[in-house]
Amino acid sequence: MKNFNGTAQITDEGIKKHFKSMDPYKAIFEYVWNGFDANALDTLESITIHDDGDGIDLSNLCNSFEKFNESNKKDDDDKHGSHGRGRLAFYKLANKATWFTKWNGENAEICISDDLISKYSGEFIEEEKQHKYLRNIKSGTSVVLSPLYSKISFPTEETLLDSLKKEFSWLLIINPHKKLFLNGIEVPILENTCFEKSVQVDNIDFKVKAIRWHEKLTHDKSYNYLLDSHQKIIFKELSKANNKIEFYTSCYALSAWNDTYNKDELEMDSNAELQQKILKKINKEMSDFLKEIYENYLREYVDAKIESYDDKGYFPSYLGYDKSYALWRKKNTKDAVKSLYLADPKVFAKLAIKPLKIIIRMLDKLLVSNENDAIFDVLDDVLDLSDTQIDLLAKQLKSTTLENIICTIEILQKRELAVNKLKELMDNHYKTVLETPDLQKIIEANTWLFGAQYEILGAEEDTFTKIAHGIRNEIPGISEVSLDDLDSDDHTEIVIDGVNRQVDLFLARKKYTFDALGKPIYKCIIVEIKKPSISLNKKHLTQLTDYAEIISKHSSFNSGKLVFELILIGRKISKDDFYIKSQLETNKSKGELGLVLATEKFKCYVKDWYTIFDEFNLSNNFLLQNLKSKYDDLSAESQISLVDDLQGKRVS
Repeated sequence: MKNFNGTAQITDEGIKKHFKSMDPYKAIFEYVWNGFDANALDTLESITIHDDGDGIDLSNLCNSFEKFNESNKKDDDDKHGSHGRGRLAFYKLANKATWFTKWNGENAEICISDDLISKYSGEFIEEEKQHKYLRNIKSGTSVVLSPLYSKISFPTEETLLDSLKKEFSWLLIINPHKKLFLNGIEVPILENTCFEKSVQVDNIDFKVKAIRWHEKLTHDKSYNYLLDSHQKIIFKELSKANNKIEFYTSCYALSAWNDTYNKDELEMDSNAELQQKILKKINKEMSDFLKEIYENYLREYVDAKIESYDDKGYFPSYLGYDKSYALWRKKNTKDAVKSLYLADPKVFAKLAIKPLKIIIRMLDKLLVSNENDAIFDVLDDVLDLSDTQIDLLAKQLKSTTLENIICTIEILQKRELAVNKLKELMDNHYKTVLETPDLQKIIEANTWLFGAQYEILGAEEDTFTKIAHGIRNEIPGISEVSLDDLDSDDHTEIVIDGVNRQVDLFLARKKYTFDALGKPIYKCIIVEIKKPSISLNKKHLTQLTDYAEIISKHSSFNSGKLVFELILIGRKISKDDFYIKSQLETNKSKGELGLVLATEKFKCYVKDWYTIFDEFNLSNNFLLQNLKSKYDDLSAESQISLVDDLQGKRVS
């Protein structure tokens, strides 16, 4: 038996400076790697790391314990500890590291203390003094780190298990005979998806195995590996799959040819040249395989992301639009976002919520505008797209244009039918059958009837609606019906009593918009729809202007950023009325149909249903004439079916 000692080729301070940024608990990884590098099966218990590998070569300590940043494992792709420094990482955790080793029939103990970390001392020992884990095996090493620093915050067992999993999974998955244990629990392999493919390179058969990890490994770089018949890594290089969105891979090529590979061949040797040629080709095969896997993965990833954007409300709600149009519009925008995401995933990957929502909603607006092609101009100018990606986006925009035309035709046809059905109700079902709750839902489902600017009145804004409704109730007799409100052939007490039991319709909405100068404002829209049985006259217009006057004096509505549009709608204007007709004539030159009053803050309109029907037909005359839609005779339709259709309860 004899003692021995030595000094590492670096100072104590140099060693400590090297490990300064390492998390203390990760020092354990270095000892586990040393165990694997020694051809070991390893278990990890407490702070003792044991392996049953070859042991420490006691005849060659100058190339193991006396080297730093180099070792006898250098240039070996299958070894992690190729820099000869892992053994000194212990100082991050403990005052002392003691190696018990059995090598070539010899037993020894080697110690390093953190106060003289560059120096080691050792002695050969008897079998009975050997660590208990090594007494009954041929060779191996057990490292004991003790005592631990009292101030070290050590991770929980669950956290450490997770860290070990991320550090060693890529090695364990190709070496099923190797096992790693933490306190008797086998460290599992990180969740992954495995892909395999057989290829031929210069008549040599290769089996390519690609692993897509579902989480990032500790070393976040993706590599391509060549493995020999013993699953030993004989070559590795960085994969082209790096820097992809949440895409982490390890790719291995296995072949009998790999056993003949010799990296030490002279570069000018013809055999070395052939090796490099084959190596280059198999690397390309692995890269192409990973590219194919990535493209499939990215499509699934983007689909999931877009659905999550939808769930979180990043896409517009399309409230007030026809249901089929709203569904098409959302699908259209989703397809465009998907195409852009696939073309350059980094555009969306790191965006905060607000700019992401802005991009999605601006894209939604542009896709259905006459500036559709401008999207392509912007993207082509800003993004670094390949020819294939440019073609994909161009096809998407062309498809969008065509689908928009088709959808517009479908929407127009449905609206034309809705107008005809509503006209049938006003012609033949207005006296006793049509109840105001039915009409209310019809209006809410078809606000486009009042004009393009009212297509989306949106959901009720509770505060504004309540205040507006409260103000309405201040107007004397606003819901009462007199004989003057009926045409001469309806002047009966029975008719008046029935009409008085009906309720006028009232909609109040506030929406964000812009004024003529492009400045943001709130537009408050109030729609008063009189009972279908009555005819509009001076009294109703006076009620509307009284309403505007009361609003102008209300403290809640004094903001200069609020403007109001009040719309009075009835089945028709009384044939005996002069006042409404004269106000319509006076404001006719302002070019707004139905306008009876206009101030800086208020606009008041009076419209009858038949004028609204004609307005729709005139606005869409060219398309309607070319479509020449044909519909069944609606007089055979019941009042119930007409109402259900107009409320969207039935699918045509």
